[in-house]
Amino acid sequence: MQPVLFRHGSSREHDTGAHPERIARIVAIEHALDERGWLGWDVRESPAVEHDALLAVHPEDYVERIAAVSAAGGGALDIDTIVSEGSYRAGVHAAGGAMAVVDALLGGEAARAASVHRPPGHHALAARAMGFCLFNNAAVAARRALDRWGAGRVLIFDWDVHHGNGTNDIFHSDPDVLYVSIHESPLYPGTGPASDVGSGPGEGYTVNLPVPGGSGDAAWCSLVEHVVVPLGLEYRPGLVLLSAGFDAHARDPLAACTVTRAGFARMAGAVRGLADELGVPLGVVLEGGYDLEALTESLVATLEVVGAEEATSEEPVALHPLSAQAAARLAERWPLVGAVAG
Repeated sequence: MQPVLFRHGSSREHDTGAHPERIARIVAIEHALDERGWLGWDVRESPAVEHDALLAVHPEDYVERIAAVSAAGGGALDIDTIVSEGSYRAGVHAAGGAMAVVDALLGGEAARAASVHRPPGHHALAARAMGFCLFNNAAVAARRALDRWGAGRVLIFDWDVHHGNGTNDIFHSDPDVLYVSIHESPLYPGTGPASDVGSGPGEGYTVNLPVPGGSGDAAWCSLVEHVVVPLGLEYRPGLVLLSAGFDAHARDPLAACTVTRAGFARMAGAVRGLADELGVPLGVVLEGGYDLEALTESLVATLEVVGAEEATSEEPVALHPLSAQAAARLAERWPLVGAVAG
């Protein structure tokens, strides 16, 4: 089946001015994809998110507050997060794109789909905007999969260089969502230590894999192949969602990791291979990435691998010390991961 990509012109209406998360991001992305014939994906306009789907994650008074600020012409919600007149419309279509990804995947229209919108979402808490994010698009997608489609379990893998504190917290006590994050630490928002493993019935279903600044392909790819993939195989979700930020790239101005275009392609191949091995669909939701060239080349590389007719097959990368440490830490709860550490 042809992979499906959701986008919407409202992403250009979210006007943040001179800000890292700016209109130029989506302009550059769509130009790069258009030059490449959208990589052969079936390109569709995203719908506005259904109200009930948004309220499954965010309380109504919070949604109304974002709408009101936007209708009043916008303003700063915090030092980092800007709202303009067009931001609410952009936000409901970004959430709607993530919702539509799930509907297309679990409705049997496609095996792989992507939502390419701004603003991003993974920092958005249930009732607080932060970190450039208004609505938590990946969380909306996961809840849609569980509530509308009965997916049973969802794996959200977040490779944005900043910890997705919003997604982490929204599903903190929920065993039906396994949230796995690789992120630079210390770095904004200062959350996501390895010791944060979830709470209550969700204890063990939050897996944080912090890495130091300067970590590149060797560390990131090893963590994906030797930790994230075994976690997915053991958890056996009905859907894999990738929160795909590209700010771990060596050229990104907001972090200090050194992942390359080839590294992102390799990680995408491992995630695609995991979904194929599980026999479940794979959805991609765009998050951050603030160097335009790094963002576009890495997103294109990711979508090329995800949308390919067949998954790539490569020799496993070497086991990095960070992967061995993580595997040993996770061994008691996740034996398949623990086997990596010997």
